[in-house]
Amino acid sequence: MKLTRGYFGARKNVWTVAKNTWEKGLTYAYRDRRNKKRAFRSLWIQRINAAARLNGLSYSQLMGALSKAGIEINRKVLADLAMNNPEAFKAIVEKVK
Repeated sequence: MKLTRGYFGARKNVWTVAKNTWEKGLTYAYRDRRNKKRAFRSLWIQRINAAARLNGLSYSQLMGALSKAGIEINRKVLADLAMNNPEAFKAIVEKVK
């Protein structure tokens, strides 16, 4: 019952309802730990694509050029550069063009 403290209505004080709610919450937590990775990858791709288009390339062209040039940099770092350090991102784009 301590684990369901703060829930609304019978979910906090009726044993069977509280137990079922808590177990369902655990399954959501397990599922969403994996979905979070998917959502962040999607966000990184959108940010890289927006920054790449400002520099005259599409996302797929940029990623293809990066792999062809042998530059191994992951999407998380590229997205961070695109958001917080556009000069460095532009330098990477110019290097692969």
